[in-house]
Amino acid sequence: MNQEVLALFGKAKESLEAARLLLDKGYNNFAASRAYYAMFYVAEALLASLGQSYSSHGAVQAAFGREFTKTGKLDLKYHRWLIDAQDFRNLGDYALDKNISSAQATEICSWAEEFILKAEEYFPSSK
Repeated sequence: MNQEVLALFGKAKESLEAARLLLDKGYNNFAASRAYYAMFYVAEALLASLGQSYSSHGAVQAAFGREFTKTGKLDLKYHRWLIDAQDFRNLGDYALDKNISSAQATEICSWAEEFILKAEEYFPSSK
């Protein structure tokens, strides 16, 4: 595994840890945002392992779906979670009149945790 992949996994784990801390303090909007980034970094790491790099969130999501879920390497739910989590991140970061509930933020953190664990099956040395 190359240094870029390791660094991205490190960022993913750190983002999930930050999400949990934010969730514990009741900052649901920001917890959801950090959990999304945990999943985003994992998707970037998986793509980097194939020598691929993209400059936008949409491009990373599309390439992840094409390379990992449409091929059956990973369950389709991980692609769906990545897309849905970005929607929550946008809501949490930019909406002024809506907030993410504690239950929603908790669920997104659970998605991120499972996403990381599943991706680690490809890279046991990233643990």
